[in-house]
Amino acid sequence: MKVKDIMHSKVTWVGPDETLSRIATKMRDDDIGAIPVGENDRLVGMVTDRDITCRAVAGSGDMKKLKARDVMTKNVVWCHDTDDIAEAAHLMESKKIRRLPVIDRNKRMVGMLSLGDFAGRAPKSLSGEIVAAVAAHHG
Repeated sequence: MKVKDIMHSKVTWVGPDETLSRIATKMRDDDIGAIPVGENDRLVGMVTDRDITCRAVAGSGDMKKLKARDVMTKNVVWCHDTDDIAEAAHLMESKKIRRLPVIDRNKRMVGMLSLGDFAGRAPKSLSGEIVAAVAAHHG
């Protein structure tokens, strides 16, 4: 089974100058915990709900002035849509990440792979393994 078989293909991304207020509103409205950040048609970062909480709210910045670039995680780990889901699961396990942007052969973002995608569509043995491994550092 390939990543493209289980990923979410409808992914919204924002520019690095998008306000955190708009990003948080989008997260709330779309019921998502991460939004990719793109610039010049390339993935340059990711803003998660944790980034907003830990880097913005708990930080000392002015929430009305902070932008995606101020809190985003840089050097985003990603996978290809043609990767086997076991490869993607191993990557998520080794990096302890819950969401993985998916890139096609043209280096364009085409989807997002999350723990929920594994839980709902992957073999139970693989989904149980990845959830246990990614969640282990929170135990």
